[in-house]
Amino acid sequence: MTDTVASRRGGAANGTAPAAVSRAARRESTRRKLFEAAVTLIAEQGFSATTVDEIAERAGVAKGTVYYNFTSKNVLFEELLRDGIDLLAASLRQASDDVTARGGTHIDGVDAMIRAGLEFIAGAPALTQLYVAELWRTNRSWRATLRSVRGRAMTVVESVLRDAVDAGELSEEVDVPLTASALFGMVLVAALDWQSFQPHRTVEDVHAALSRLLQGRIGGTATPPPGPPAAGPAPAPHISRPGRRGRSPRATGHAASA
Repeated sequence: MTDTVASRRGGAANGTAPAAVSRAARRESTRRKLFEAAVTLIAEQGFSATTVDEIAERAGVAKGTVYYNFTSKNVLFEELLRDGIDLLAASLRQASDDVTARGGTHIDGVDAMIRAGLEFIAGAPALTQLYVAELWRTNRSWRATLRSVRGRAMTVVESVLRDAVDAGELSEEVDVPLTASALFGMVLVAALDWQSFQPHRTVEDVHAALSRLLQGRIGGTATPPPGPPAAGPAPAPHISRPGRRGRSPRATGHAASA
């Protein structure tokens, strides 16, 4: 692409803008390595047990590089949470927008978000484990950050649910915030259980199961049979009869079923 931001600003002629872009790209690459190292180590051994030295070693950089990019381990972790959940929120929004742009319903958009969430978690299981673990801790300095980034993801889900209500696809009685939390939590827990205990399943398997739950319970699209059931012999009702004295319940049950 020749029409870059740098050239539009007029700095390309002296070569400073490409150099600045290169430095920014290198810094972003370094930060990404630090994020990946930190999230893996913290998921493996906990936040308190993970040192800056270990993060630097795992990322393949000098210890000073960590402090150059982040003033402390706490700041690194807070930015890691922001970065990860922002990526997830963007993925959810894009999935829903793509479906509705093709003429799908808002419920279809929610279904697409479920698939996108599963795929994101499958690609970043350690980050998801950290996020879920931190939800239960109230004494962390980054609690406000966690609440903020959670709110960003919830806003995406809630907006699609509200669109579904406005379009008449969902009942006006639906509690949108609580339903959004339930859907988000369902995807998190189902994905972690899948990754930890049922890794033989594919993302298609897990998505299909959650999709059926969504369509049948939330979307209300499950339809009853078109008519009364076909006539046929009705099953014989079970009738309890007093058995003879001394006859075992097992024998009584056998005689009744004969």
